[in-house]
Amino acid sequence: MSLTYRDAGVNIARAEDALSKVKERIARTRRPEVIGEVGQFAGLFASPGADKVLVATTDGVGTKLEIARLLDRHEVVGADLVHHCVNDALAMGAEPLFFLDYFATSKIDPNVFSRVVGAMAEACARFGVALLGGETAEMPGMYAPDTYDLAGFLVGVVDREKILGPHRVREGDALIGIPSTGLHTNGYSLAREICARRAMHERSASLGDVLLVPREELAGATLGGSLLTGHRPYLAEFRALRQVADIHSIAHLTGGGWEGNLPRSLPNGTAASIDRGSWEVPALFTLLARLGDLEEMEQFDTWNMGIGLVVAISADAVGAALDAVPGAVALGAVVPHSSGRRVIFG
Repeated sequence: MSLTYRDAGVNIARAEDALSKVKERIARTRRPEVIGEVGQFAGLFASPGADKVLVATTDGVGTKLEIARLLDRHEVVGADLVHHCVNDALAMGAEPLFFLDYFATSKIDPNVFSRVVGAMAEACARFGVALLGGETAEMPGMYAPDTYDLAGFLVGVVDREKILGPHRVREGDALIGIPSTGLHTNGYSLAREICARRAMHERSASLGDVLLVPREELAGATLGGSLLTGHRPYLAEFRALRQVADIHSIAHLTGGGWEGNLPRSLPNGTAASIDRGSWEVPALFTLLARLGDLEEMEQFDTWNMGIGLVVAISADAVGAALDAVPGAVALGAVVPHSSGRRVIFG
């Protein structure tokens, strides 16, 4: 009997069946600039014009995937993937245009696939982003059973003269912080290690027990549920801010925490002076720090600690900015700097 692709563990029909479950939801993301239909070898999107600059970004959701798998919460990571990429693009001043995804697994589960990609499509539709296409890959032997990996690719557009970045920032600029909704999509390897060690320490507890027991510090919520809070999208806040203030740069606090991200939005020779008392670190972070016995700087170098976006604006626009974005806080200012860490907490 001759060997077939299916014998090797790949079922093309299974992938087609999985895609068929979300085609209608993908179709709802279509924009006028989209040319052709989903399913071609590549997606087509009309050029935005010579005075425009395309902004491209790609990312994943890290090992948050593993907690989503353990707790059967696949929709969260689908939406997170879009939100993360939208935030990275707006950090350059861009409005999102279209999105593509990559879903890879050992054996496609059509139900899981439709929940993940369906959530992506709904997130795209909320922001007027075309889900232009993607890739679904079955790769037996590459992934453990019932696991999968995700990557997202987003393209946005900005007027050439409105590109944000360090070149716009000056000493004395104010730094505005917009709260996060938790870890977002970064630092989950540390969080998972803390939970795993806690389970070993308690001996009678499993990882599931650690994730699902109600926590007084979280007002009765579970650690697992709190870790699966969605990555906050900031597009509405970005649009509101630019109506009332001249935005100079934006830092999306992702992998690497504060020191790994905020300096990327500042010019050489400057630092961010941050008033540590300007916001309260959410209970999720303090609980993880206590369970893991973490030093404070390790926390700030890994997690966003309750602030997901930092925006540099003119100092005279602080009041208008805080009025435009409920929950936003005045974090500090851009100051001269010569050596050492460039995020200075005081």
